[in-house]
Amino acid sequence: MQRRNILKFAAALASATLFTANAYADESIKVGVTGGPHAQIMEVVKQVAAKQGLKITIIEFSDYVQPNAALASGDLDANSYQHLPYLDAQVKDRGYKLISVANTVTYPMGIYSRKIKSLKELQNGARIAVPNDPTNGGRALLLLQSQGLIKLRADAGLKATPLDITDNPKKLKIVELDAAQIPRSLADVDAAAINTNFAMEAGLKPKADAIAIEDSHGPYANIIAIRAADKDKPWVKTLVSSYRSPEVKQFIDGKFGGAVITAW
Repeated sequence: MQRRNILKFAAALASATLFTANAYADESIKVGVTGGPHAQIMEVVKQVAAKQGLKITIIEFSDYVQPNAALASGDLDANSYQHLPYLDAQVKDRGYKLISVANTVTYPMGIYSRKIKSLKELQNGARIAVPNDPTNGGRALLLLQSQGLIKLRADAGLKATPLDITDNPKKLKIVELDAAQIPRSLADVDAAAINTNFAMEAGLKPKADAIAIEDSHGPYANIIAIRAADKDKPWVKTLVSSYRSPEVKQFIDGKFGGAVITAW
């Protein structure tokens, strides 16, 4: 009698264990991305996650507003397309209860030049082009500051403007231009801060051609965002570990030639 009870208990335990494993194996999430590298990378993440029992359905968007709206409403479980300053602005402006759970990749802004091969060659009064919009303009000025060319007010933050420059030893002339136009104006200035997407369109390779480039762990690293209420769910760790897997890193390093770099 006792032996039968032990066998029944063992069978029940095995059944419960199998049910739990199958329940997790069948877990599925929806992840929002924008087209291009984010979508391509997530396809590899999807393959890695599947080996760990997590099914990812990729939902592709053509704009930057809808992925956060869809995540906040519950139509997505996560998204991967934005950097933290953008998410913070969306949370502040729209009241979304969304958080970042991991850095993913960076599209590094670089400084390029047709006239010099090193920033040390910049002469007094040199002209440097930067984007004229608040987000990219501030990003460019922070890059110049990181290279020791200028100093900004301590409270200038990510939306710094030329008016926030407090020290400019070489009397550099900051030329503000539309971000998309800067590559075509490269011959008219001594150096220029150019976003990766516009640099690539102009045939520039960030890793090979930039004379200075953003740090991969800077404030503009892209992130995985989820609803705050989901932060302790098991799939979150699986999604992050899948993204940060050797397979994904190898794909990024081989596919994009330094235009997209890992930020973990």
